[in-house]
Amino acid sequence: MDETFEREKIVDCMFDPVTSSILAELEDGEKECSFLAQQAFIPESEVLARLSYLIEHEFISKKSDDGKCFLVANSDKLSTLVEDSDNFDAAIDSLEKIDSYLN
Repeated sequence: MDETFEREKIVDCMFDPVTSSILAELEDGEKECSFLAQQAFIPESEVLARLSYLIEHEFISKKSDDGKCFLVANSDKLSTLVEDSDNFDAAIDSLEKIDSYLN
């Protein structure tokens, strides 16, 4: 991956509780934005806002068809990012941060 993006920002997006639930929905393949919004109990515009950095750097692909918005995750790219050892440490730090908020 020779793209220019902030790895920590991607990891933070992935481990945000709302964003991670959206990403979990995308594990099974392409989903309509309105469906993702319903599942996360947020407006469709917020789904797109939360995923905007991931979309910008092609971790998530966005397409429109007949006025409907569809999203699909680039699972290989997301997996590669998390599997990178530096990012694994960042992921652990993010999980610890989430845990501290929950406790």
